[in-house]
Amino acid sequence: MQGKLVTVFGASGFIGRNIVRELAKRGARVNAVCRDVEKAKFLKPMGAVGQVTPMRADVTDAAAISRAINGASAVINLVGILHPSGRNTFDAVQATAPGLIAKAAKDAGAEAMIHVSAIGADAHSSSHYARSKAAGEAAVRAAFPEATILRPSVLFGANDSFFNKFAALAQLSPVLPLIGGGKTKFQPVYVDDVADAIMASIAMPAAKGETYELGGPSVYTFRALMEMVLRETNRKAWLVDLPFWAASLKAMFLEILPSPPLTRDQVELLKTDNMVSAGSKTLADLGIEATSVEIIVPTYLDKFRPGGRYSTGRQPA
Repeated sequence: MQGKLVTVFGASGFIGRNIVRELAKRGARVNAVCRDVEKAKFLKPMGAVGQVTPMRADVTDAAAISRAINGASAVINLVGILHPSGRNTFDAVQATAPGLIAKAAKDAGAEAMIHVSAIGADAHSSSHYARSKAAGEAAVRAAFPEATILRPSVLFGANDSFFNKFAALAQLSPVLPLIGGGKTKFQPVYVDDVADAIMASIAMPAAKGETYELGGPSVYTFRALMEMVLRETNRKAWLVDLPFWAASLKAMFLEILPSPPLTRDQVELLKTDNMVSAGSKTLADLGIEATSVEIIVPTYLDKFRPGGRYSTGRQPA
C-alpha cells in the first residue's frame, strides 16, 4: 500500500477510523471522506503530515464522489445509517449511493472496491434497512463485478453503539426490555477484525468478486448479551420480555425523536437472527482468527460500573 491513494467513504465512523489507522500504518495516502470535515480532523494525526486528508463529499452526488475517488487505487465504502433522517433515507444512502461509488471507482480505474454491507441484507426482508442493504449490494455488483462485499454482524469495540448503549441504559433504568423475548441470535464481531478483513480483501486477489459474512467465534441470544452487560457493569436490572407488537407500538412514538433509540424497522430486524449463514465465506477465509466478545468487552464496559467514569451513582439492587 506504500504511496498508493485509497479513498474511504464513511471514514470518521466506527469502522472508518480503524481503517484509516491501518492504511496509514501501511504507508497509504488516504482520502477520508465524511459528512463533517471539522469533526473528522482527529483522523489527520493517524498518518504523517499530508498523508490523511479529511474531505467532504455527498454520497448522493456523483460528481463529488468522482472527485474524491480520482487517482485512487482502492475504494472502500463504509457508509450506512441506522435510521433515516431528512434526505438521508435508506434508499438514498444504502441502496443508491453504493452503486454511484462503485461506478465512479470502476470509471477511475481503481484496482479494488470494498463494500461493507450487513448480515441480514435481503431483498425480501420486512425491514426497509435490510432491503436497502441488499439493493446496495446488487448495485455494487452491477457497476464493479470484482468488488468484495463484507457483511458483518453486530460490531463490538471500545466505541461501539451496542454494548455501550445498553450499559448506559442499565445505569439509568432498573429495567432492560428484551424485544421478542430476547431470543434473537447474534454473532458479534470485533471491529478490529473487520478492519483486518478489509485490509486482507484489498491485498488478496482471491477476494475479488466474493462476499464474506463476518461474525465472531460464538453465537449469543439477545438475552445472553444483556446478561453479559449487567455482569460486566456490576448492575442489577430486570430483564423484561417485550413482545414484538408492543415494541413496535413503543417505537412508533420514539421515532419522532431526532435520534430515536428504537424504530419500527429495527423491531422488524430483530425478528431475524443476525449470524453467519451456513456455507458462507468467513473471516477464516481471509486468514483472520475471530476475537471473542469475552476478551474485549470487559476492557471497556468497566467505566459503567458504580464509581466508574460514566457512573450515575445508581448502585446495584
